[in-house]
Amino acid sequence: MKFGPVAPRDALGATAVHSIRQGDLVLKKGTLIGEAEIAALNAAGVKEIVVARLEPGDVSENQAAADIAAAAAGEGVRTDRAFTGRCNLFAESSGVLVVDRDAIDRLNRIDEAVTLATLAAYKPVVEGEMIATVKIIPFAVSATARDKAVAEANKAKPVIRVAPYKVRKIGIVSTLLPGLSPKVVDKTLKITAARIAPAGASIVAERRVPHEQAALARAIDEVLKAGAELVIVFGASAIADRRDVIPMAIEAVGGEIEHFGMPVDPGNLMLIGRLRGQPVIGAPGCARSPKENGFDWVLMRLLAGLPVSRADITGMGVGGLLMEIVTRPQPRTEPAPEKGRNIAAVVLAAGRSTRMGAVNKMLAEIGGKPLVRIAAEQALASRAKPVIVITGHERERVEAALSGLSVRFAHNPEYADGLGTSLKTGIAAVPEDADGVIVCLGDMPQVDHQLIDKLIAGFDPEHGGLVVVPSIDGRRGNPVVWSRRFFNDLMSINGDIGARHLIGSYAEAVVEIPVAGEAALTDVDTPESLSAVKAEIERA
Repeated sequence: MKFGPVAPRDALGATAVHSIRQGDLVLKKGTLIGEAEIAALNAAGVKEIVVARLEPGDVSENQAAADIAAAAAGEGVRTDRAFTGRCNLFAESSGVLVVDRDAIDRLNRIDEAVTLATLAAYKPVVEGEMIATVKIIPFAVSATARDKAVAEANKAKPVIRVAPYKVRKIGIVSTLLPGLSPKVVDKTLKITAARIAPAGASIVAERRVPHEQAALARAIDEVLKAGAELVIVFGASAIADRRDVIPMAIEAVGGEIEHFGMPVDPGNLMLIGRLRGQPVIGAPGCARSPKENGFDWVLMRLLAGLPVSRADITGMGVGGLLMEIVTRPQPRTEPAPEKGRNIAAVVLAAGRSTRMGAVNKMLAEIGGKPLVRIAAEQALASRAKPVIVITGHERERVEAALSGLSVRFAHNPEYADGLGTSLKTGIAAVPEDADGVIVCLGDMPQVDHQLIDKLIAGFDPEHGGLVVVPSIDGRRGNPVVWSRRFFNDLMSINGDIGARHLIGSYAEAVVEIPVAGEAALTDVDTPESLSAVKAEIERA
């Protein structure tokens, strides 16, 4: 591949290496230079442009990324259209991510220009979640390197797949001792039902028996006969040894203990066995909590029908210290602040409004006010401080529409590359002393300060409420409150991908705030939707 600066007249057929913004000209990085682009460069007075030009034997970045992604994708995985040398892979349904680590390592060692990154192996994923990405580093790669990567992926096929959940019927046995409140058992059942719900599983049989071997053995037998495909035993006392009550009860009815203990904390005292071909788990005490622990790592694999061997469990030590996971309350060196305090607001107003035609929707007016001003005024009237407006397309006009308001501006020069770039710009601008941020869209004029305050009031990190979303009849919308703990995740979003998959990934950290009226969550994307919102506001 040829690479370097040339005059515009010599750039025909080459690819722009850098974005150029000069006067009215906006030329995006990665643009293929044609006659129209050369004319625009000359009109803007650009004397030199850095380009990349493919040579014989080269493959374009997008073609190479798409080819490698297609070869790596297995069951339950779809690939997106490649752009800027990147092809993302997404889960087609909920399940557990299975990757061939050795194959991925070999593929990544073929050529420095070829990279494949995935989420952690065996991570539970939801439909639509991005699970992997192929990125070609330069603007082109040799066909030889592309072909080797494709061959490596085909040889190991599948490199990446999503194992769908298969186990639907769960049996629960709880043992009892004096002093164990029935409320603890009730709460455990409720938490377990919520834990298995994303897998489409439910509790089909439940027993409560004294913490004695004979009684427990009978109860395990009963729930299996009732149709349970997996049995979970919650002991009133933690398992201390293979000769303890729970393992002995499993063996008493013909089962076997496959492994006791795991190098994951919390979750050390977990036992896994098998009876009549069905898995039986002796749950650690931490499994009574909704917070992630080692129990989850084993449970979700089993729900997907994946085997969990002794070697699998003993291999969980690296990364097995879960003391600072995002969903666990973190220790404070000072008293906890007032619930919902220290939340900044970010108003996204950088997009090009392509569906609105020639009109920038942020500047479209309702009641004599631009949409972006309505959104900013409502944010300013709320408890959120400060209010940060993200600009991009027609920056000067958007800032002028907000004149006189005490907002801060953060400009996103890469706004044309999608929503994710504006979100990252906003997160980077949030002050260090903010506990979180509420991300508002500048095209939602019916989101008022009362709704914003209601969402902020639902933010409760001390009790696991780290993400707050409005919902109407189970449908979630915007704006969304995010804890600072998710800022790194939000900063990793690429292109036009939103943050919905993060909400699905951390379901236990999400608080839903019911909202009355569909209109409150309506955004303006087209001239027709603008007219509809105007009419709705006038009727109100």
